[in-house]
Amino acid sequence: MHNADSLAKPSVATPGADRGALFGRLMDIRISFIPLPVYLVLLALVAGLSLTKELKADLPTMVAIIGLGGATCGEIGKRLPFFGKIGGAAIVSAFLPSYLVSVGWVPQDIIAPVTTFTKSSNFIYLFVSSVVVGSIFTMDRNLIIKGFAKIFVPLLVGSVLALFAGVAVGMLCGLELRQVLFFVIVPVMGGGLGEGAIPLSVGYGEILGMDSGKILAQLLPIILLGNLCAILACGALDLLGKRYPQLTGNGRLQRLEVPQDGDKVGVEKETRFDGQTVNQVIAAGMCAITLYLAGVLLHALFGLPGPVCMLFLAVLLKLFNAVPERLEAGAQVLFKFFTTCVTYPLLFANSIAVTHWSELTAAFHVGNVLTIVTTVLTLVLTGLVIARKMGMYPIETAIVNGCHSGLGGTGDIAILTAANRMQLLPFAQISTRIGGAITVMGALLILANLPPV
Repeated sequence: MHNADSLAKPSVATPGADRGALFGRLMDIRISFIPLPVYLVLLALVAGLSLTKELKADLPTMVAIIGLGGATCGEIGKRLPFFGKIGGAAIVSAFLPSYLVSVGWVPQDIIAPVTTFTKSSNFIYLFVSSVVVGSIFTMDRNLIIKGFAKIFVPLLVGSVLALFAGVAVGMLCGLELRQVLFFVIVPVMGGGLGEGAIPLSVGYGEILGMDSGKILAQLLPIILLGNLCAILACGALDLLGKRYPQLTGNGRLQRLEVPQDGDKVGVEKETRFDGQTVNQVIAAGMCAITLYLAGVLLHALFGLPGPVCMLFLAVLLKLFNAVPERLEAGAQVLFKFFTTCVTYPLLFANSIAVTHWSELTAAFHVGNVLTIVTTVLTLVLTGLVIARKMGMYPIETAIVNGCHSGLGGTGDIAILTAANRMQLLPFAQISTRIGGAITVMGALLILANLPPV
């Protein structure tokens, strides 16, 4: 009877329980990846530190600032009409901070430490290393063997067609052949800043007897605009994949092959993280750092691009079955963490420290714009068309081809974020780094052997 009476009594919610439930609901509201209460407190703390001139370029402070900035830009971009569906978050994170700096809306107390931290820490390579290792280690060996070999065909065909199409459009717009070829198309497909624009400017300067600094200033807006076009094009490809699911592997490059026993081949392994394997994540992280340093050493010894060396070392480990399943599980969590929580802060930091708005707007000449758009779209459409004949997914192949016009590692990240295909970063690195290196070397050889004007 006592138990029945107690069950019959209506439960009375205590004020403390209501407050706890309210706080829990607020914590479920997120600005990108940051819970709303934490976001507001961080915002107040950063404002207070700025007013007291205590903002420094140390790691905890910078994590707060670029985390806030990246989360804010990502959230704004996702909510933009139309653009939110074709990579608005990546576009806003990569370019809005640069614009705000140009109009003086970002305090110098924030610009200076963010620039110092971004350039001194070089944490983009930590991101690339972790994502590449996470992606490669969790791929199926068959996918790697077939996919890496096949990607060169659409990349080569796309580059040749983009070259001719870009030259035709540029000359129709009144640009001279040398100008449109060497100062518009080649920079777009040259691999970004460090591996593309800088070597090109030095080489052009020596061949033409011009100041390399002035040439670099001319090339920078071209590659920035090319990267923006690639972001928009690959964001649109993501929409196309949602409209026509048969065209996409949702991050898989190689089409599924079903042998007679019914087992699928060429699918990335979906390993699960059970919460008890923190050591596996740490091990995967240390593998990423180890491979990155190995790439740095190979670059110092032989002059090979460090990121490409790191990529091929990771591929070799996978091909020789040197990656145990436990490490694959850790690599998958590492991959998800960096792609979820570090992408937008990275783009935000680079936008403030590296991207100059005046350089971007300098490229908005009608002839330049039409040539760049033609070059990028030809790359993308070639991948889309050739993919079926190569046994690959059209959307993913087109996105990898589009990365050939990316702004190096940062550009690849922005493009793949817009396309929701960060799993393709290893292939994008080949498209950008190797494709860019071949483009730069070929352009310098041709220009050196042309008669002077």
